[in-house]
Amino acid sequence: MTAYPTIHYRRQDVDGLSIFYREAGSPTAPAILLLHGFPSSSHMFRNLIPRLAPHLHVIAPDLPGFGFSDAPSRSHFAYTFDHLADVIERFTDAVGLSRYGLYIFDYGAPVGLRLALRHPDRITAIVTQNGNAYEEGLSANWNPIQRYWADPTPEHRNALRAFLSPDSSKWQYTQGTDESRIAPESYALDSALLARPGNEDIQLDLFLDYGNNVKLYPRIQEYFREHRPPTLAIWGKHDPFFLPAGAHAFTRDNPATEVRLLDTGHFALETHSEEIGATMVK
Repeated sequence: MTAYPTIHYRRQDVDGLSIFYREAGSPTAPAILLLHGFPSSSHMFRNLIPRLAPHLHVIAPDLPGFGFSDAPSRSHFAYTFDHLADVIERFTDAVGLSRYGLYIFDYGAPVGLRLALRHPDRITAIVTQNGNAYEEGLSANWNPIQRYWADPTPEHRNALRAFLSPDSSKWQYTQGTDESRIAPESYALDSALLARPGNEDIQLDLFLDYGNNVKLYPRIQEYFREHRPPTLAIWGKHDPFFLPAGAHAFTRDNPATEVRLLDTGHFALETHSEEIGATMVK
């Protein structure tokens, strides 16, 4: 009989916010922090965590405004990537992560890489799975959001509401891959949580602030040149948002980066969790 690692579902208070997280593996093992993207939560790691837990101490929080973490109103919480990184930094302190690897995906990349900029001594390795840090990684599907960055009018803001529909969430999971391999509860859960009162405008605030992540790219690239953490860029090559060029670009600043392109889309863990997990722990 196969023994499956126990996954614990916990909450941690961070400055009055309740941050939900998944934890597995021995606390004495090397640690890894898994950071999810839009429009998902730590639920996206449900198939990866059991593959990592025999080897690593795994911590996977939900960002504020996502999953089962608190989603305070915009009048009480500024939804910027700097602020999300502030909360996750204090979260790592609260749960006792002093040195850890990073698994960054989508929105998890600008959050996690801010942690690396602030505390490079804490980061032992980085796995970037469609977690972008180079302008050449941005596809044409970013054009409507880039128009909003350049001209943040109500018209451009409202045009982005289509990205928050159930059909859009499903498309992000199924584009570029075999839809029969995508568990429907993945995008159904994301859609249900996006539909919470007030969450739509939270997400539109983050769309606007994403432009500040692009402005931060030169500092992130300098971090890779200076510190050269062991890096794996493992990418769904049919991602409609982040192009394979974004994976290869890491080698420019960190030549030892291992690049792996997978025959799948944005949410590569839905179809390739076994391969990704095996590559990480080899």
